[in-house]
Amino acid sequence: MSSITSLTLESTDPPATAAVCDALGVSERIGVRAGGAPSQGFRGYSISLVTAQPGNVDALVSAAVDAGARVLKPAEKSFWGYGAILESPDGAIWKFASSAKKDTGPAAPAFDEIVLLLGVADVKASKRSYVEHGFEATRSFGGKYAEFGSASGGITLALYPRKSAAKEVGRSPEGSGSHRLAIGTDADPFTDADGYEWEAVPQRVA
Repeated sequence: MSSITSLTLESTDPPATAAVCDALGVSERIGVRAGGAPSQGFRGYSISLVTAQPGNVDALVSAAVDAGARVLKPAEKSFWGYGAILESPDGAIWKFASSAKKDTGPAAPAFDEIVLLLGVADVKASKRSYVEHGFEATRSFGGKYAEFGSASGGITLALYPRKSAAKEVGRSPEGSGSHRLAIGTDADPFTDADGYEWEAVPQRVA
């Protein structure tokens, strides 16, 4: 089964972006490199840190803001749980979410899962393409959503229609230019139909 082994954010200020990644404890899986082609508007994706309880969401948000991230949507309860949305200095959008509405233990800046949510033009077509590249679809709701399995300690891939992905983070779906994101995979490198760059990066061995 193919999987995501890492993510690389392209930034015009790598130290500032790296500071946020360090504060969130994701630097081993999400790296930073200088540069990136011009990018306008919504870049099409968000990175979610899924946590066990609301207090962890608050702790992660506090750590990210202290490191230079900007709040796009303050943490609050919703029908599905508790969450917040931030933007790191490079322009990447981060979601922090818990399905729980009450804490069951001491709060900590900890998370259980990283999810890369890609906004795509055609969920069904993208799903077929990823399956052809060796990814295993584990959840699918027609043209509305698809999710793929990840290796132990890896990064989960999920797909939404681009408009839905933008709505999730409170952005207009319009955008052009580079995604400023490189997706590391243990599969062969490729560029998908929506312009996301997949780079061959072997799975790390503990």
